[in-house]
Amino acid sequence: MTQDHPTHADTARAEVVFEHGWIYTGTESAPTAGGIAVANGRIITTDPAEVARLAETADARVDLAGRLLIPGFQDAHIHPVMAGVELLSCDLSATDTAEQTLDAIAAYAAAHPELEWILGAGWSMDAFPGGTPTRQMLDAIVPDRPVLLENRDHHGAWVNTRALELAGIDADTPDPADGRFEREPDGFPAGTAHEGAMSLFGAVRPRPTLDQAYEGLLAAQQHLVGFGITAWQDAAVGEFMGSPDTVPVYLRAVREDALRVRVRGAQWWNREDGDAQLDPILARRDQVAAECDPDRLSLASVKVMVDGVAENFTAAMHECYRDHHGDATENRGISFFDPRDMARFVAALDDAGMQVHFHALGDRAVTDALDAVEHARTENGPSDNRHHLAHLQVVRSEDVARFAPLSATANIQALWACHEEQLDTLTLPFLADDAEAHHYPFGELIDSGAELAAGSDWSVSSPDPIQAIHIAVNRVSPGGERPPLGPPEQRLTLAQALDAYTQGTARINHLDHATGRLLPGYYADLAILDRNLFELAPEDLHTARVDETWIGGERVFARADRDSTADSTGTSTSTSTKEPAA
Repeated sequence: MTQDHPTHADTARAEVVFEHGWIYTGTESAPTAGGIAVANGRIITTDPAEVARLAETADARVDLAGRLLIPGFQDAHIHPVMAGVELLSCDLSATDTAEQTLDAIAAYAAAHPELEWILGAGWSMDAFPGGTPTRQMLDAIVPDRPVLLENRDHHGAWVNTRALELAGIDADTPDPADGRFEREPDGFPAGTAHEGAMSLFGAVRPRPTLDQAYEGLLAAQQHLVGFGITAWQDAAVGEFMGSPDTVPVYLRAVREDALRVRVRGAQWWNREDGDAQLDPILARRDQVAAECDPDRLSLASVKVMVDGVAENFTAAMHECYRDHHGDATENRGISFFDPRDMARFVAALDDAGMQVHFHALGDRAVTDALDAVEHARTENGPSDNRHHLAHLQVVRSEDVARFAPLSATANIQALWACHEEQLDTLTLPFLADDAEAHHYPFGELIDSGAELAAGSDWSVSSPDPIQAIHIAVNRVSPGGERPPLGPPEQRLTLAQALDAYTQGTARINHLDHATGRLLPGYYADLAILDRNLFELAPEDLHTARVDETWIGGERVFARADRDSTADSTGTSTSTSTKEPAA
């Protein structure tokens, strides 16, 4: 069960004291000079005089030496198990060009002659014309074994001819209702499968084992604490798009005392299974609640994927996409659920005390998700379920104004809120003229009174919160030469962006009673940055680094350790701003 907050008597002795630095508690607009004292895994005081007194008898003293101590970052939308497995497979996340990507695939295939399939992920759509590489490119380097490689946003896969043959897919194979194949002139699949078309390989492609998924979780955790991340919301637990069931993976980590971070899992709502999945979802929530400290692992959230992504024209939009000539098409994207049906099952989830975590990227998807939340409130009355909408690439102003009255949180992926190649070549030219003004409207949301949480969607893009905060404040990528994305009023202040990545996510994770701020009685979940962010020019925010990460008063990462031994994760820390997985 959750530990009780320390009493006054607990302040008689500190186990660890952090001193001589800048402290951002999350309750003020800027850091103050000082430190904190910790005992039994929790903060016992931030009072400078008390900290100085307790330092004299503390078991350990950490000299901040002018560095910045902040609450640990919390990622509101991330896929750590999937990302960790990808670290251990054909990981293409560090490649930027077609040549680099093909070289990496060829090298991986050559290094693993024992594998029947070449599987992996992380290729960038903007490395290939139209974002759609061909089967012939893969056939030239791996002709004899099937290859299936998901792109960075995991809304598409690149396959070779052998994979198509094994899956029985040819020119006569129809596109599924929730996806499509790129086609050659004669109708044969060209090598790129979008959305639901990827599921047609499910019967023949190998899936990671539970042991491999467990290794992936531990690799991901090791990687993420290096960015100061102390908690996250896993945006799809259970059997997600063909992945192994990740709930046993998390439970094993708890039972083996290997899960250091705090996790809220959003159970995947399968669009084929309907209401029959409600009772099993509630049973899993209750099973985990009976076994696990809710401050360590909870499954009281449900993931509902409303639409796709804009690059492949499956994000649900109010206005039709345009073609390459700028003329309107009849395509407004894909809604994975009938809005009335979604409103009904969201109300049922809300009535059962479940939080709903929506993937809502296009403006029509945002409208439908907010309609579902509104319907739930009408049916059930207000609740403390803290529903939230992730991604929010395009949002109409009339929907921005609905977040606060509905108590719906805006779950932002700030790293994407800048001009970059994929946005400028594969997205904006195909949207309405005013789409940029409504792109990632963070400033408009917070000015309307909406609560913000923040996350990365890793492995889609870098999990580094500092890089995302830089873009939230500047609307320009670090060192980027392109103009800011959208009008200046969409920018966040540093404090707003930092709070979204700490106390904002703590709130939707129902951890705000003990994390997200530096207060007496709160867990000592901390990140030490090598410099004071608030003293940096906005354009220099990205230069800050995490020196140390602490969870429950124990140090779980020190940058000196990473600097002395090469990072074995193989994941690029570039600020690639690709689109969302789910």
